[in-house]
Amino acid sequence: MKNIAFYIASRYLLAKKGSTAVTFITWLAVGAMTVAVAAMFVIISVFSGLENLNKDLISNLHADLTLKNATGKTIKDLGKVTEVLKANKEILSFSRVIEEKVYINFNGKGDIAYLRGVDSAYTKVNPINKDVFFGVYPSFKYSNEVLMENNLDNRLSIPIDSSNHYATIFMPKPGTGIINKEEDIYNKRDILVTGVFPGKDQLDNYIISPIELAEELLSLPKKSAYQIVIKLKNPENADMVKQNLLSSLGKTIQIKTKEEENAAFWKMINTEKMFIYLIFALVIFITTFNLAGAIIILQLDKKEQAKSLISLGLPLSHLRKIYFYTGILIVISGVVTGLILGTALCYFQLYTEFFRANDVLPFPVKIVGQNYLIVACTASLFGVAISWFFSKISKDYITKN
Repeated sequence: MKNIAFYIASRYLLAKKGSTAVTFITWLAVGAMTVAVAAMFVIISVFSGLENLNKDLISNLHADLTLKNATGKTIKDLGKVTEVLKANKEILSFSRVIEEKVYINFNGKGDIAYLRGVDSAYTKVNPINKDVFFGVYPSFKYSNEVLMENNLDNRLSIPIDSSNHYATIFMPKPGTGIINKEEDIYNKRDILVTGVFPGKDQLDNYIISPIELAEELLSLPKKSAYQIVIKLKNPENADMVKQNLLSSLGKTIQIKTKEEENAAFWKMINTEKMFIYLIFALVIFITTFNLAGAIIILQLDKKEQAKSLISLGLPLSHLRKIYFYTGILIVISGVVTGLILGTALCYFQLYTEFFRANDVLPFPVKIVGQNYLIVACTASLFGVAISWFFSKISKDYITKN
């Protein structure tokens, strides 16, 4: 027989032990490993689902590429920039944007908001018109028709699409000198809210308006832009297109991808995922001490058989391998059954949506091959280390009375 140590280890795991307690502790170690692995797999799959859900939620809030001026707010030589963008075959569409803080007032209620002035091509880059759940997207026929974020509209109690109710936007004027009249302090304009949209935490307190309104309030010339948002034919080529545009436009232009625009958000998500992984890795590490207990109890239970094997000429290294392989088999059994159980629970959630974060949103789950690898490697690493450490039995322990 080529590997007698592995054969004996498999018999120790599967055959009936000399003591019921030993059998119980051995399978308790398998069960504990199964539960820990299944729990870790389910939680990581839920976080993968949350990551996917967050990508969907903010997919339309930021463009594939965002182009800004490297120094100053207003993009210089906008005509040249536009020609370069039109000539790039990877670009599907682009839109000019001007964004600035404003003060909005309605019937004595006021609030600070963000005014995002956009041109008529904006919905080709960001189809925010599809998110309007009450009212309509501005027609761009009049420059004072705006779309407002839902929470901001609720706080100010502005009626939707009512020609008798106008809110007022105030934009402070830059400059120095003596203030002689109210017009020297700020520009103002009455606006009509035609619809509302959900901010989804990324566009809270936002007002979407025709870009002409932002140009008027900021006293900017026509065809101005603070940034240009770009929609690509293939978003996966964002980095390549970014480099091509930078080489054509020079260092005066700054370009960011969607991931770079949301760097803080994704850093938070990845940090949370890392902490969850470390917590469950610690749980698995603690669970493996059941494995240590099973190996020690097995050594005590099989002490007489070990003496016999040593007397028959079995090397001590082979005896250690028996206990090591026993631990490995326990780990493999726990990992395999844990992954099967975890997968079954994930598919149960996918098809039934039984567990819910609230009345509307079920916990999202995404099963990916990477999660299997992460969980299996984590459990195996701790299991192999514990099995190796506690299999180092001494010959004196076996031979002494």
